[in-house]
Amino acid sequence: MAVTIIIPTPLRQFAGGSSEIEVQASTAGDALLELTTEHAELRKHLFNEQDKLRNFINVYVGDEDIRHLDGPNTQVKDGETIMIVPSIAGGSTVGTRTSVRTDLRTEVRVPALSNDEIARYSRHLILPEVGLEGQKKLKAARVLTIGTGGLGSPLGLYLAAAGVGTIGIVDFDVVDESNLQRQIIHGTKDVGRLKNDSAKERLLDINPNTNVESFNTRLTSENALELFREFDVIVDGTDNFPTRYLVNDASVLAGKPNVYGSIFRFEGQASVFWAEKGACYRCLYPEPPPPGLVPSCAEGGVLGVLPGIVGTIQANEVIKVILGAEGILLNRLLLFDAWKMTFRQLKLRKDPNCPLCGDNPTIKELIDYEEFCGLRTPVEEKPAFEEITATELKALFDREEDFQLIDVREPHEFEIARIPGAKLIPLGEIVNRICEIEKGKTAVIQCKGGVRSAKAIGYLKDAGFEGRLINLKGGIGAWSDNVDRSVPKY
Repeated sequence: MAVTIIIPTPLRQFAGGSSEIEVQASTAGDALLELTTEHAELRKHLFNEQDKLRNFINVYVGDEDIRHLDGPNTQVKDGETIMIVPSIAGGSTVGTRTSVRTDLRTEVRVPALSNDEIARYSRHLILPEVGLEGQKKLKAARVLTIGTGGLGSPLGLYLAAAGVGTIGIVDFDVVDESNLQRQIIHGTKDVGRLKNDSAKERLLDINPNTNVESFNTRLTSENALELFREFDVIVDGTDNFPTRYLVNDASVLAGKPNVYGSIFRFEGQASVFWAEKGACYRCLYPEPPPPGLVPSCAEGGVLGVLPGIVGTIQANEVIKVILGAEGILLNRLLLFDAWKMTFRQLKLRKDPNCPLCGDNPTIKELIDYEEFCGLRTPVEEKPAFEEITATELKALFDREEDFQLIDVREPHEFEIARIPGAKLIPLGEIVNRICEIEKGKTAVIQCKGGVRSAKAIGYLKDAGFEGRLINLKGGIGAWSDNVDRSVPKY
């Protein structure tokens, strides 16, 4: 039977760039076997050494996770679609409470609306689903947003415009010019400012009736529960796995709904994780991917409007949670592809064995999430491969030493900026084109920031390459910073 497998963006480089691949199979397991036989590089990204699906990879037949069906033995019909859904990364003093939402707390004092507020929110008030009481709930609500970047920008703007009474913003970063392509809460004049200062100014300009509480700090295991305690809804606008698991775990332990969003290149995900009513993030992805497996937006890129769409969906779900509306994205995962302009909806189920929200939880306090995600590397540990700095590479050129420079970025990146003399062999082609790298000559491997080049070295060694391989630390970005500023940074 012919079955179509949907390949997610982060894995397409290992599938010949294809977004859809048709195979002949009668079960989900057979389909994946056919796929990974044809594209061998995919196998280690989908399966562990015991030939079981990795915990950060979900496989859906129709809208059902095969873990809740018959696993790899799940039958597939002719013409059916199988989706591979990996986790993706590609963002003070608490004020005194005077009122809170009516649908999550009892013994609440609901605030009144002024005549000016009634005029401002009139288009809400004439909606029966919102009305006067609903707008009062919005005014009473306290929402904490983690991150004021791509997702946090539209999220904050629409929550303020909607009349959410208190918006907390947690961020420690400053505005960079490269942020402005998607982080619309900031402007050119804000480059170099704290993101929280810029965001607060913009939110108050949109709605001076909103109270903005700014926390210029990194969210950590030490401060998360204290921060979450005074808010009703938590919104995940983060861009990395340690903070994502931290937000989820703290939300569950604090008993708060977690409105989730994530983005990468052209694809986005959204859901509402609420352990009291359904699944949490760990039910969907029990473990994070290994460090470096899923590229960041800085490495893989992101379409500027994508976080605007996903962040607006998050704002929509926050408002519905506050209003106590039916139909929130609870126990559902919404997938959006901006390039194909398609939405897919997949079912989520609470995992009774979840270590956080299951029947017998073992996680009862916040942990070290850097270590959990494999990012806590001992200081004395050296890389498994040789490295060179940009200035050291410049010295090789100056001495006219005999070496080869291999650039493993994509062709469109090579057009933007390149180091003179570099040979382009994209990461996804590096093993198949191994013969183009001279074994008897030192090869310096280079990418944008040093991540993909390190992967390339690993792939080449696994493929049996015996020549000397050196990673350019910091990639072409370091070359631009430290050697030749005329090379554009992107």
